Amino acid sequence: MVSTINCDTNEQTPLQARLNKLTLAIGKVGLVVAFLVLIVLLVRYFTRNTKDVNGNTEFNGSKTKVNEIINSVVGIVAVAVTIVVVAIPEGLPFVVTLTLAYSMKRMMADQAMVRKLFACETMGSATVICTDKTGTLILNQMKVPKFWLDQESMEERGSTSISDNVLELLHQGISFNTTGSVYKSTSGSEFEFSGSPTEKAILSWAVLSLAAPPQVLKQSCTILHVEAFNSTKKRSGVSMRKNDDNTINVHWKGAAEMVLTMCSHYYDFFGKIKVLDDVERKKFDQMIQGMAVSSLRCIAFAHKQVQEEENEGENVNKILKDNNLTLLGLVGIKDPCRPNVKKAVEACQYAEVNIKMITGDNVFTARAIATECGILGPNQDLNSRAVVEGEEFRNYTPEERLEKVDKICVMARSSLFDKLLMVQCLKQKVHVVAVTGDGTNDAPALKEADIGLSMGIQGTEVTKESSAIVILDDNFGSVVTVLKWGRCVYNNIQKFIQFQLTVNVATLVINFVAAVSAGQVPLIAVQLLWVNLIMDTLGALALATEKPSKELMEKPPIGRTKPLITNIMWRNLRAQVFYQVAVLLTLQCRGESIFGVNTNVNDTLIFNTFVLCQVFNESNARKLEKKNVFKGIHRSKLFLAIIGITIVLQVVMVEFLKKFASTERLNWRQWAVCIGFAAVSWPIGWLVQCIPVTEKPFFSTSNGAIQKTCKYE
Repeated sequence: MVSTINCDTNEQTPLQARLNKLTLAIGKVGLVVAFLVLIVLLVRYFTRNTKDVNGNTEFNGSKTKVNEIINSVVGIVAVAVTIVVVAIPEGLPFVVTLTLAYSMKRMMADQAMVRKLFACETMGSATVICTDKTGTLILNQMKVPKFWLDQESMEERGSTSISDNVLELLHQGISFNTTGSVYKSTSGSEFEFSGSPTEKAILSWAVLSLAAPPQVLKQSCTILHVEAFNSTKKRSGVSMRKNDDNTINVHWKGAAEMVLTMCSHYYDFFGKIKVLDDVERKKFDQMIQGMAVSSLRCIAFAHKQVQEEENEGENVNKILKDNNLTLLGLVGIKDPCRPNVKKAVEACQYAEVNIKMITGDNVFTARAIATECGILGPNQDLNSRAVVEGEEFRNYTPEERLEKVDKICVMARSSLFDKLLMVQCLKQKVHVVAVTGDGTNDAPALKEADIGLSMGIQGTEVTKESSAIVILDDNFGSVVTVLKWGRCVYNNIQKFIQFQLTVNVATLVINFVAAVSAGQVPLIAVQLLWVNLIMDTLGALALATEKPSKELMEKPPIGRTKPLITNIMWRNLRAQVFYQVAVLLTLQCRGESIFGVNTNVNDTLIFNTFVLCQVFNESNARKLEKKNVFKGIHRSKLFLAIIGITIVLQVVMVEFLKKFASTERLNWRQWAVCIGFAAVSWPIGWLVQCIPVTEKPFFSTSNGAIQKTCKYE
């Protein structure tokens, strides 16, 4: 089974795969357009169809000097190369890194430490979260509210009514068969307990309710052999000899249904041993199920007295007897759910992210806790197959697992291989899987998952090393926060892509049409590089630092197959590109006559209008699907600052860098014209939002339907 673990560190994240496809496609288009522009301009030049600023033909055959031909050809090649440079979104890696780094810093304040940067964006694509129970969904503060001796609850009677021989055996089983310890506090008036939450709960109950004297018992007995707790057998045992009479006792403690199968007798309320026949066994089974339904974890104590044979000496009981035991009693351990866990689970369900709880508890306890947390509906049909045991899931055929894995909401009595197997099945179903864990056994599943989340308090070092994100407060609510930030990262990248592609597509179309029709491009190489510089860097900085909004959790998950550029983005992009191309080509063809300016001023108008269009369109990119793009803009101080800096730099470029940018100074009326043309981007963006767009479902059965099945079926 271990050989099936696949932890390929070179595997691409969903976003990386999408970005690689996008940049490859844009690069190909840019190369094709640049090559066509190069061919068109060279053909027009050498066929004497291009003229200089004074209206003279640039190429006159043998009359043209060689250095003039070289300069013209170099200028044409420079334009083609610049088109390629502008077409490829160099700012994309920058905005991805910037967004991830910004989110990583903010997530730390929200109790999530990101160990691997890619996890931020991958979490935004998550469709399934496989969570464990202990410490994440529940408080991990266990107590013992129920104790059954024979078939009677002992809450009302108290420890004084228990027979002396049974009480002594309980003291032995609890004091010796434990990995915890009890010691007096520094003040000396109270006891302190150490060990796992389960051990501390049992020791606390034994000392405070059963008046168990652990130190005295340990002085009067000698331990012969210990069998540590086994996650498969789910029990632990110890054999010990009393120093005063050399009596050897074997004590077992573990999951009630497991220990009960090892018992043939039980102690009644008066301390007498009775046969555990089928009728009595059924009654105990019902008691165990009743506690499990009340979300109590049921632990059983069993005992057997072994006769030491003279010839065996100290080698007796190296293998502990685990049959024909006598049942001592049952305790129910309660660990309440975290206060806000149900709200957090509902937030994930509202975001159409499927929650699966994987636990070692029995089916009844797991079902009760899942219902309390909101993972299962209160009227969940028992035949819906939403709750399965790990062994049952393991024994399915591969085809059956793939068919049923989506409907499973709770896996009880699971092992580390069951958890790993579920993650592998979900990934085969094209889900993006997040897994939470705190134990060393969770490491394979954390590595196999797309995003591994370990617990910062209860988590082991091995678990933390295997994870991509550490939840510092062990709270499932923080997992939801990580999900929200992950979606924010993905959304910010989409905003920048829409904004950047508008610039790129408009540039390619304008230059190509102008080259074919007029034999020259309206935007020279320096101006194109300037646009590329301020839009890639400042634009990335403005859009990459947007904070998550409530609307992000109202959308379905991105998943693994949904396209990076959605139909909504294409709708917004096409409208802005069409408008910008129409305005700039109009200025290119009729600008001089309309405004009564010379060629140099007209080219400056084109350049200035194009840049200002991008500045205004940057506001449209803040909201991909909302009409009110200014909502919350007053809180985005960095965004407003960057817009201001961009405008100031553009004014400096036009008014003071004439030789560098080949521009002419514009008067206030010409500036007003440029601003007026650019401001039309806002109403166009608003009108476009009124056009309905349908997105194709990214699963044949939507993830929302899967979640609905888990909750209400």
